[in-house]
Amino acid sequence: MKCLIVDYMYDNIEELLIMAGLEPDYRPTISRDEIVNIIHDYEGLIIRSKTRVDEALVEQAKQLKFVGRAGAGIDNLDEEVLDRRGIKILNAPEGNRNALGEHCIGLLLGLLNNIVKSDMEVRQGIWDREGNRGYELSGKTVGLVGCGYMGTAFAEKLRGFDCEVLVFDKYKDNCTNSYMRQTSMEEIYERADVFSLHIPLTTETKGLVDFDYINKFRKKIFFLNTSRGEIVSLSGLCKAIESGKVIGAGLDVLENEKINNLTTDEQKVFDYLVNSRKTILTPHIGGWSYESYEKINNVLVDKIKKEINGIQ
Repeated sequence: MKCLIVDYMYDNIEELLIMAGLEPDYRPTISRDEIVNIIHDYEGLIIRSKTRVDEALVEQAKQLKFVGRAGAGIDNLDEEVLDRRGIKILNAPEGNRNALGEHCIGLLLGLLNNIVKSDMEVRQGIWDREGNRGYELSGKTVGLVGCGYMGTAFAEKLRGFDCEVLVFDKYKDNCTNSYMRQTSMEEIYERADVFSLHIPLTTETKGLVDFDYINKFRKKIFFLNTSRGEIVSLSGLCKAIESGKVIGAGLDVLENEKINNLTTDEQKVFDYLVNSRKTILTPHIGGWSYESYEKINNVLVDKIKKEINGIQ
């Protein structure tokens, strides 16, 4: 079974695939046009974010049996088209869940304790203790949307901070355990001090969080988004920061992550976020650790091996 790999992966990807009984073809610099021209020769495709796996590409993939997404999100895969063709989607959220959970902790503590802001000020010769007085996480209520691998990983990391973790998930039951309690969105609106998103980008979630959504929270909140940028209206978030409803925002993702190719409106919002002392911005690195880079290979190839051997 020939498998085409179109993005850079940890060095052992070919070795793992060979051990699993596949014939890997590692082409991380390949273009979309080249993929379309040769995909008919392959039963497997492994991709990160090189291109969208859509109908135009799948139409040429006459032998394709599976698409492996080297990461958690699958919003660059046309699920309807792949399902219709009987092509299996395999992803690897188990591989980067720990890295994502730790990154969320870093963003949150950075916001609560003004770490980035005070660091910048000290470097400029400003020694302002009172202006950088922080908040303790202990005793706070953290509200999560989504109790999949990522939301659960964050909740696990919060166990040692003596805070209450509430989670809402529209599509899952029985999320309650020793470190988080499943509840309604209404309770999260009423009680949360911190709000964090852990949901995939879909037609339902795109633009879900805007100013009106955020304004439903009774308290002023700290806000985190490490899921997908398009879920949040950044103009709405800026308005919430300006109004004081959002005390601080940690964003690992943006609506448009091509930050050197923004529209006029996008640039205006981006400039506000960059210049605000109430934000921490990171370049979509929440699950992007040295360790996760390797773990993703192991998880994904293990799933591919089970799929081609018919192991459930």
